[in-house]
Amino acid sequence: MNAIDTTKDIFTKDRTARPTDTPQDIKTDVLVIGAGSGGLSVAYGASQMGADVTLLEGHRMGGDCLNFGCVPSKALIAAAKHAHAMTTGAPFGVTPVDPKIDYAEAKRHVHGAIATIAPVDSQERFEGLGVRVIREYGRFVDDRTVEAGPYRIRARRIVIATGSSPFVPPIPGLADVPYYTNETIFDLMEAPDHLIVVGGGPIGLEMAQAHRRLGIPVTVVEGGAPLAKDDPELAAIVLARLKEEGVEILSGARAERVSQGEDGITVHTASGAVTGSHLLMAVGRKANVESLNLDAAGIDYDRAVTVGADLRTTNRRVYAIGDAAGGFQFTHVAGYHGATIIRPILFGLPARARTDHIPWATYTDPELAQVGLTEAQAREKHGDAVEVLRFPYHENDRAIAEGKTEGLIKVMIVKGRPVGASIAGAQAGELIGLWALVLANKLKIGAVAAMVAPYPTLGEISKRAAGQYYAPRLFENDTVKRVVRAVQRWLP
Repeated sequence: MNAIDTTKDIFTKDRTARPTDTPQDIKTDVLVIGAGSGGLSVAYGASQMGADVTLLEGHRMGGDCLNFGCVPSKALIAAAKHAHAMTTGAPFGVTPVDPKIDYAEAKRHVHGAIATIAPVDSQERFEGLGVRVIREYGRFVDDRTVEAGPYRIRARRIVIATGSSPFVPPIPGLADVPYYTNETIFDLMEAPDHLIVVGGGPIGLEMAQAHRRLGIPVTVVEGGAPLAKDDPELAAIVLARLKEEGVEILSGARAERVSQGEDGITVHTASGAVTGSHLLMAVGRKANVESLNLDAAGIDYDRAVTVGADLRTTNRRVYAIGDAAGGFQFTHVAGYHGATIIRPILFGLPARARTDHIPWATYTDPELAQVGLTEAQAREKHGDAVEVLRFPYHENDRAIAEGKTEGLIKVMIVKGRPVGASIAGAQAGELIGLWALVLANKLKIGAVAAMVAPYPTLGEISKRAAGQYYAPRLFENDTVKRVVRAVQRWLP
């Protein structure tokens, strides 16, 4: 591969271990491999409840989310929103202007956001909490021992929290051209003349829209359907906005070959070719498990570590969480996994991880969010028992006032209980939290219908959707109407 590495001093790899008086052989209660969201959650919780904790991290504290994913991407999206706002004020009586965009300054904002958050995840903070932090990569040598640099660590319980890395497919010619991934794109300080994004998932489309709003021509090359894991009706709302803003999206255009010439980098597909100055690969992620020597510990794995519902591996002393355990690849899932395994690790009590209440969001504008089953999944699982409640953004007063009327909420109901919710629209990532709460606690739709939302807020969209469950039962029911008329005759 020929991925570009333009890492700045602020992110220089720190391989500093504990002080030199640390023994080469270490015995510990809990060994955590990986200092991303999940690993840090375990290290914090276990250390604060009295366990002796050792934490290994061979790269950057904070993991992918802080350094290459959630934080930098949202910081760049924020910069792009400011630029976009300057061009879209006409409906509000504000004369649009062409913003003067300093791409390097936008990236410095990204680095500043990372640097501000970094102390929370830092080696110094966790050492202050009593965690033994070793800045080395680890590999198993037997079922309960891990080697990390000069250290040999024997632990009662081990947690694999190594996260994931960008997956770069073996496209012919790709190894011979410069390309970026989410691990390097945020260190690019010079604005591309034309950015090609291979991959139409959340990462690819977030970066595509952000760069387009920063004045950069963008083409997305997607081998299948963009946002394929989301409800297609709601995904269409997002894709329509991106295309309206000038993002070129090539669907069903599988990248077959990549080449570089005098005009730039060219991605060849069966339906044609597209040439640009820079290439971003955003086709998915792979679990970081290859270097762990899992066979030595009797741990089964394939593309990720094999775990049960309790997140325990085939080695009873070892757990795997977050991206390393496969399944949903979200920072909040890693944190949830970390909290889940604290009980069995520290107290020997059973605990199981669920997936039916896990939300996710794509931070395009408009946003796209999901929890539980989509409409298609709900109908496949529950058949005719499914009711779909719908409420459009354009009937919400706050959305009208702010000119953010593109959007829709869909709630899937089975026997009075929500089994999924899908939202496309402004602040969908915030609104989905209510439905995650409902699914996590198995609440009935009446709990949301009974809620009083402040007026005017986008939060009323959820309440109005819940009200759709009762509308036909109350307003279109002849029996109810007869009862009301009878009672009215008897009322004084």
